[in-house]
Amino acid sequence: MSIRKILIVDDSRTELYFLSDLLNKNGYTVSTAENGEQAMAQLAADKPDLILMDVVMPGQNGFQLTRQITRNPAYSEVPVIMCTSKNQETDRLWAMRQGARDFVTKPVDPHDLLSKIMALP
Repeated sequence: MSIRKILIVDDSRTELYFLSDLLNKNGYTVSTAENGEQAMAQLAADKPDLILMDVVMPGQNGFQLTRQITRNPAYSEVPVIMCTSKNQETDRLWAMRQGARDFVTKPVDPHDLLSKIMALP
């Protein structure tokens, strides 16, 4: 599967702008959501090829939302990369247990993120 459409889920408008700009400049089509409710609406409206997921958000956090998405048969094939300021090994392990395919820490290194996206099957 080739990654073309990416959904960014983050409650920080600064992060949404930075990641959207980076991905658009590298040829990806980007949509955004600021919370779990918006993310689920975006998924239903136009299923992306990849989700970049923040962890700390109001309401449903990124771990909970990742689990909800990856365990839903309609969306389980959409890979999730956690993109968070939480940088402990336990956070990375917990993200993977929820169904995330990879994990990057903020501030995001553009080369690292793009490499992880291109490495997805």
